Amino acid sequence: MNLYPMTEDIPTDEISEIEERIEALAEVAERCRKFVLASRVAIASGVALLLVAMFGLFGAGESATLGSIALMLGGIVSLGSNISTLRQTDAAINAAETRRSDLIGKIDLRVVRGVPVKLM
Repeated sequence: MNLYPMTEDIPTDEISEIEERIEALAEVAERCRKFVLASRVAIASGVALLLVAMFGLFGAGESATLGSIALMLGGIVSLGSNISTLRQTDAAINAAETRRSDLIGKIDLRVVRGVPVKLM
């Protein structure tokens, strides 16, 4: 005889696992956002360095021009990769949150009467 019939039906372990996954995905998303920002800074720096090299300021020469092009291309590649990963991660977070909400919605909650309410 089961004295606690609800405990078998409540998917608390699965909900906990989903919450852990959401937290891990949120960390990945935050890391991607940082790389996206760094990529944008790299692109802007490459453009600035290219302009300096084109106008011959500060004695910048051919190596500065090549370096600026490499910096811009690297920033563009990194930006594209991290934006793609960020979108996939956001989609995974949304799917996990939907699943968690569905599981929580299936829990049959009941009102407990006769218990004094303790306020902090």
